[in-house]
Amino acid sequence: ASSATVVNQSGLIETVGSGEPRIDFKDNTEGALLLEPQRTNLVLTSASGTYGNSPGSEANTTSPDGTNNAVIPTPDSSSDRYEYSVSGGAYATNTKLAYSWYRKRISTPIDTSFLGDLQFKVLVNVTQVGSTTQIQSDVNGFDRFQAIFNITDGSASSIVRAYFGSIVGVPGTVAYFGHQLEAGEYATSYIPTVGSAATRIADVCKNAGNEQVFNDSEGVLYVEISALANDLTHRRISISDGSLSNIVYISFDTASNRILANANGKIMIYTVSDETEFQKIAVYYNTTAPKLFVNGVLRETETTMNAITGLSELSFHNAVDGNNFYGNVRDVRVYNNALTNDELEALTGEGYDTFNALALADNYTII
Repeated sequence: ASSATVVNQSGLIETVGSGEPRIDFKDNTEGALLLEPQRTNLVLTSASGTYGNSPGSEANTTSPDGTNNAVIPTPDSSSDRYEYSVSGGAYATNTKLAYSWYRKRISTPIDTSFLGDLQFKVLVNVTQVGSTTQIQSDVNGFDRFQAIFNITDGSASSIVRAYFGSIVGVPGTVAYFGHQLEAGEYATSYIPTVGSAATRIADVCKNAGNEQVFNDSEGVLYVEISALANDLTHRRISISDGSLSNIVYISFDTASNRILANANGKIMIYTVSDETEFQKIAVYYNTTAPKLFVNGVLRETETTMNAITGLSELSFHNAVDGNNFYGNVRDVRVYNNALTNDELEALTGEGYDTFNALALADNYTII
């Protein structure tokens, strides 16, 4: 219900209009459907950022969106910095703030010890959580970074300061772009702002299929997905009758890096090394023995199965508009017939591609 951005196949940030699916190529390989929660960028002018102490001068260069709006600051003081304030009462105590930015090194700065070439210090009413991390690479030559902060007193104002004056040194060393401060435990896709805060509405994907296209007796729900962050939150893709009474779903779980599958009350669990990396997951269900396959291996089998009736929809939530799936989606399929263990291993394994899928679809109904 609002415009939003993706990294396109050319490696540039582009805006996608309201009502259009966002196919994002940020991993520089194949595109994935990007589904994110609602977020607001509190930085008023995102391309250039907001200075707390302005540099002596600045120049522009081509940015990740392909226009000449990235900024190369030339400091005249070690206290030159970006600065962002949050008023008291805006957020509760222990609310997390995610600050993200794009950076391109034109030449090597005098101090290379700070990831993303920004140093966070002299903070007011916030503490940095962990270390700065890189979250994206080579978007038109820029890398993207994030730093997470915790508000220590929600009743008081907070200030995040990001110093570059003591880092950049000589003119023309580092270009910055795409400053974003949002309430949340991780940064989401870039939200451009020009003079005021801007909000991207949550992505919604739902209402696929009807009762005539699903098989209640047996089938396979298959997904290739990655999480936006290991945020210990249920994120589900399901087939159901529109209720929790007849349902098969695949979910990221509230435990770290854990995949949870539910075949109408039969819970199967497997822990992966990193849920922010793509995982190939299949849940096979029938009247007796559901199975969970992850990344080419049978991970768990149940010996009984609760009968399913009335399957009628595929949804990116838990069937009743809860536990919405936010993440990256390369593939979602429902096979309306049983697949063998060998086929399920191949389906979820390395090297399985569209051509294999078409061959398998010759023998099975694919939705």
